[in-house]
Amino acid sequence: MLDSHIIVNLVYLVAAVMFIFGLKMLAHPRTAVRGNMISSIAMLIAVVVTAYLVFADGNATWAGWLLIGIGLTIGGAIGVFLAVKVEMTQMPQLVALFNGLGGGASVFVASAELLGLTDAEATPDVMLAIGISGLIGTVTFWGSLVAFGKLQEIDLFEKPLPIPAPQAFNAVLGVVLLVLVAIMATTGMGWPFLLIILCATALGFTLVMPIGGADMPVVIALLNSYSGLAAAATGFVIDNNVLIISGSLVGASGIILTQIMCKAMNRSLVNVLFGTMQPGGGPAGSDDELYATVRSTSADDVAMILDNAQRVVFVPGYGLAVAQAQHAVRDLANLLQEKGVAVEYAIHPVAGRMPGHMNVLLAEADVPYDQLQEMDDINPTLGQVDVAIVIGANDVVNPLANTDPNSPIAGMPIIEVGKARTVIVIKRSLSPGFAKIPNPLFAAENTLMFFSDGKKAVLDIVTAVKEL
Repeated sequence: MLDSHIIVNLVYLVAAVMFIFGLKMLAHPRTAVRGNMISSIAMLIAVVVTAYLVFADGNATWAGWLLIGIGLTIGGAIGVFLAVKVEMTQMPQLVALFNGLGGGASVFVASAELLGLTDAEATPDVMLAIGISGLIGTVTFWGSLVAFGKLQEIDLFEKPLPIPAPQAFNAVLGVVLLVLVAIMATTGMGWPFLLIILCATALGFTLVMPIGGADMPVVIALLNSYSGLAAAATGFVIDNNVLIISGSLVGASGIILTQIMCKAMNRSLVNVLFGTMQPGGGPAGSDDELYATVRSTSADDVAMILDNAQRVVFVPGYGLAVAQAQHAVRDLANLLQEKGVAVEYAIHPVAGRMPGHMNVLLAEADVPYDQLQEMDDINPTLGQVDVAIVIGANDVVNPLANTDPNSPIAGMPIIEVGKARTVIVIKRSLSPGFAKIPNPLFAAENTLMFFSDGKKAVLDIVTAVKEL
């Protein structure tokens, strides 16, 4: 008869393979839903088998099973509630919270294991894993809460830190944390763990607080990687193979995504973390002077412009998510295609407030994936576009990135909509984007501003096009 640990590890292997296939399927919108389902089933299998292992080892008590049941019930209920109630505009905040909860869970598991260790079990590798899990998990938890606050635009998290040299302070904290982890690993003593938690809490705040709002997609991807690394370290702590594998997958994919985001912004990860974006650096003169030549338009005028267009490109941004205008945009695109107009969507890698935000929104509206064009693919052909319709995007189309070396977004690749023959910008007002800087595109000669709620504006355009 097979030992229960052999059975568990074989099932863990199956779950790990399902994680890998699920992650692979997430790379394409057509298979993403199925991949997410496969990964969810794999996690359910891992949880059930872990509970079986506790029972098989004879470590289960009625109180233990009660706590497990309560945890599963409460966690499942919260998960269902969030899945049903959270709007797409709040998805970046939710992802930030998930990252934080993953890091926090790793800290609790490592703490519980530390409390239950005997002197013989406190080997250097176990103590090293506990220290690393506590460090990364705590930084992830508090850093994610700060990211949540920034995404939610809570004033407290928008204020500068009262620290004269935050970079030097972070460097000192980092060295102190490494020394504490080394003490744990070499001496087998557990007292440094509390200091690790306290110092890592401070580092979680000071590391993320100075980072500008426009960098949040990068920060979310990085914190996601941190949560995976914390989980992998915790897997070594409790000798759980599936946790090691799944944590490593999350950690590696998060790092890869972070690098992709940094490349899209033409910045290094070091620059994002330590050379923070700060407001300022706009064009010379006041905003009133900059926007003196702004021209507004109406739904009827836009419909007439579209009636003569052969190629139209939509450029979605966070404002589209706020207005929940993706379905209205799809309807307008379908109407234009019926008239023989070529329709595409220009997707900036950091549009919105988390990686892939616009892709998810448009997929929700059943926009054909082959109509979505990445920034590098669409930019060379924007000169042949008759009409570019910008809906809620701001910083990712701001020409200051190319023209003002002192701008907070200097050097960031943008979608060069200004090359199109006509640019229609749908926006409530001339207010700045997340980077807090003005946008000269709004006053360009070939730009027309349609001041309205994104969804209402597109629906009005749809009505006007039908009436032509």
